[in-house]
Amino acid sequence: MLEIQELHKRYPTGDAALKGVSLNLPAGTVLGLIGPSGAGKSTLIRCINRLVEPTQGRILLDGQDLAHLSGNRLRTARRGIGMIFQQHALVERLTVMENLLAGRLGYMGFWPSWFRRFPAEDVRLAYGLLERVGLSGMENKRADALSGGQRQRVGIARALMQRPRLLLVDEPTASLDPKTARQVMRLILELCREHRLAAIVNIHDVVLATEFLPRIVGLRQGDIVYDGPAAGVDRRVLTEIYGDEDWSSITDRVLRQEDELLGADPGIMLATAG
Repeated sequence: MLEIQELHKRYPTGDAALKGVSLNLPAGTVLGLIGPSGAGKSTLIRCINRLVEPTQGRILLDGQDLAHLSGNRLRTARRGIGMIFQQHALVERLTVMENLLAGRLGYMGFWPSWFRRFPAEDVRLAYGLLERVGLSGMENKRADALSGGQRQRVGIARALMQRPRLLLVDEPTASLDPKTARQVMRLILELCREHRLAAIVNIHDVVLATEFLPRIVGLRQGDIVYDGPAAGVDRRVLTEIYGDEDWSSITDRVLRQEDELLGADPGIMLATAG
């Protein structure tokens, strides 16, 4: 579904953010992208949807090379890529419903989008998504009146309004308390399953990543240094990704989570593991 081949990104300063990254993401696969600050995680997902221009390489989405598209062809391709931002990227003065419907603007002509004349089908889709993300009845609230968790849920619903094939998620839990962070991660995984979406989740919290995301890709200084199952993220792998440190507390927490899952009800295991 998504195939990245030898992707490079070098900034005008000369700094190399990505150094020949290659990655395959089959349809329906969800992976977590971890690594230290400056490893190239955000650059990678922004290169995929061309918010950042790659220097070299190929980004194949269903066989179409996004790295070499421009104009209308790029805008059309972007419809199939939903983006969930760390800072939500909502229009604060607009209502929840208006922010959601903005996810359909790429499918509309100039004048209908100028006058915000959305088809009834789009409005029904928005109401359905609001109910699904737990915000039913809040469609007329302004975005600036919402909590951080509620804003993130609006961002998730807006991305799904595009009916994407691929979801790019940039630090979805960075500004959330631990309980809300877990709820948001669980919601993202459930929605990916329900909509059969492939997704890349850029996340700093290693424990949260290994708990919810079955496949982990570790970046360090623009290179992939680990690509494998969450269960394989041990002290050696963490040292390879982040450098020398005492990783006992993190790996012990991961092991405790695995023990809890092994002793849990099978239905709970499926819901938690995603």
